[in-house]
Amino acid sequence: MYKVFVNKKEIILAANAPTKSKAKVLPLENTSLKKIIRILRTTKAQTLYLVYEDPEKLLPLFKKKLPVAVAAGGVVQNNEGKLLFIYRKKRWDLPKGKVEKGETLQEGAKREVKEETGVRKLKVGDLVGVTYHVFKRNNRYQLKESHWFYMTTKYEGVLLPQVKEDITKAVWKGKQKSVKALEKTYPNIAHLFAKANLFKTLFEEE
Repeated sequence: MYKVFVNKKEIILAANAPTKSKAKVLPLENTSLKKIIRILRTTKAQTLYLVYEDPEKLLPLFKKKLPVAVAAGGVVQNNEGKLLFIYRKKRWDLPKGKVEKGETLQEGAKREVKEETGVRKLKVGDLVGVTYHVFKRNNRYQLKESHWFYMTTKYEGVLLPQVKEDITKAVWKGKQKSVKALEKTYPNIAHLFAKANLFKTLFEEE
């Protein structure tokens, strides 16, 4: 199963839908992107199931419907155990960006964190998870596939938010302030924290 966010609504790619679900259910293979977007934009449906019997083909079939932009970013923790957040377009977010040609996902994630926040001395760890959301650019819908990596740093310098990318703040937050930040974040970030049980993983000693 995969979750794909479209603003505050969600598409669930699954082999089948819950029998008692009130969500709209459509066949993945034969439903056009135009119809999917129309349903999400013009109806009250918050969740749309796109079903296909082979779980391994769910994501490839969906990716055939629109261009895919691959991005990478970090769940970054410093020596004090605080998490790195950025503030962009009135929401708290995690640093990430498009992976450039010739880069590995880890290299792209490390570069983007440095560019967006000024943080250096980054050590990239395991993959936390992958999130998906649909966005519109140049009048065309695209799928953003974001790969998130655990990172640690000993950096104690000044944080430098990348203003040209509409980032107005870059800050370290402890557990309580991180919980508060998730009340004003994007659905895919909240989903990442929930699915990976990040608060338990990152703050288990508190």
